[in-house]
Amino acid sequence: MKILIIEDDERIAHVMQRGLKEEGFTVDVVHNGEEGEYMATENPYDAIILDLNLPDTDGLLICKKIRQKKLQTPVMMLTARTGIDDRVKGLNTGADDYLTKPFAFSELLARVRALIRRNATQKLPQYEVDDLILDPIKHIVKRGETTLSLTAKEFSLLEFLLSHQGEVVTRTMLLEHIWDYNYDGLSNVVDVFIKTLRKKIRSAGHKTNLIQTVHGVGYKIEVEK
Repeated sequence: MKILIIEDDERIAHVMQRGLKEEGFTVDVVHNGEEGEYMATENPYDAIILDLNLPDTDGLLICKKIRQKKLQTPVMMLTARTGIDDRVKGLNTGADDYLTKPFAFSELLARVRALIRRNATQKLPQYEVDDLILDPIKHIVKRGETTLSLTAKEFSLLEFLLSHQGEVVTRTMLLEHIWDYNYDGLSNVVDVFIKTLRKKIRSAGHKTNLIQTVHGVGYKIEVEK
């Protein structure tokens, strides 16, 4: 799962980024509205955490522009304002949730997870290919009757491949979605994780390979022919 944080307070942004990473999320952080709007509209995210008061613009305006472009990414507003009118404005602009500063990280985490679950239920409830099933809501992967034990990164990697089933997914796409936005694109981390993921998928006693290598390009998931 990939999160975008648009927050000008670098200390608060760092705390959120560190905490979410420890929970298995991939996190991009920007500190101004212009860059935040660009990132939000040009990259796929599972949720956006958006500060209402930014140095160069208003968070409400960014949220409005995101919705005008028909993007349905869940947005959580952060603000020090406690007035009811401010909350109503945020929700009417297209925000999905509203959290007042200061806040406990545990509450932020619970709300982010709730937003993602709610959004997931409005989409495909689970992914299937051959006898492999991934349930993003329950966070479970099964091959046949066997439940696979995956790390957070492995789960996100498999989920991204399944969400593009039948399509070729490049290493750059995987790096940008599963790892940080500025991750070293020359690293072989994708290949290492794919190798481990293949072993786990086949460890259930199945010989069929589901993750295919498209040489010189990337990977795609489909039943081996």
